Amino acid sequence: MSPNEHGLPDAGRDSVPSIPLSDANAGHNGEPTIGSLVKDATTSVSTLFRSEVALAKAELVTEAKKAGAGTGLLIVAGVMALYSSFFFFFFLAELLDEWVWRWLAFLIVFLILVTVTLIAAFVGYLFFKRVRGPEKTIESVNELPTVLPHRGAAHETTHPRIPPAREG
Repeated sequence: MSPNEHGLPDAGRDSVPSIPLSDANAGHNGEPTIGSLVKDATTSVSTLFRSEVALAKAELVTEAKKAGAGTGLLIVAGVMALYSSFFFFFFLAELLDEWVWRWLAFLIVFLILVTVTLIAAFVGYLFFKRVRGPEKTIESVNELPTVLPHRGAAHETTHPRIPPAREG
């Protein structure tokens, strides 16, 4: 078999398919090409962004459930205070009127309702107090400058300006 002008055997009955032994992303000197570096950087940034969004979503769902429970209890406290003051107030006051003065019976019932309302509001406040921000996401985002190239004023790169168009 005689070599052709490139030093390779002629493709004929004795040719064998070959597998390239070099990296497809490498340039002539063995270094990665600009295109492959940009592709890798874009993929990495995209993956990092998606991971940060997924982490934030996971943390916020948990905290939203806590906030929902606190909101529910505060709504219960408000509804309890509203409706109880109309119905149960008169019933209990009339019942207590059998043993104490009428005005004292109504005062006792009022104080009971205020106490129940304050307890429900306090428990709802405690639920809200336990709500935390997305701490892991904040920590992870604060670490981003160590991963990404520096963009501060001292490290800012200047790009060449595009020359103005010539009229002609």
